[in-house]
Amino acid sequence: MQVNMLEAKNRLSSLIVAAEQGEEVLIARNSVPVARIVPYISPRVKSPGAWKGLVPYSTDWRSAETERAIERLFHGEDDAPAA
Repeated sequence: MQVNMLEAKNRLSSLIVAAEQGEEVLIARNSVPVARIVPYISPRVKSPGAWKGLVPYSTDWRSAETERAIERLFHGEDDAPAA
């Protein structure tokens, strides 16, 4: 269905219902389509723990070496070679 801007302003509620029911609703300006009303599809939200077992992580993340590297980063000491 295609409606001009003025008609869309007057019939917005019924046009939204039509879109919810699967009808394509085009809004036109001077008979040229400029917008489309489509039903809103809610984004799927993953439940907590959905990534469990899917992302590998280092087993030595809590090692003494890692702790020292983090300590140096927090104190502004960078042991990376200068470029």
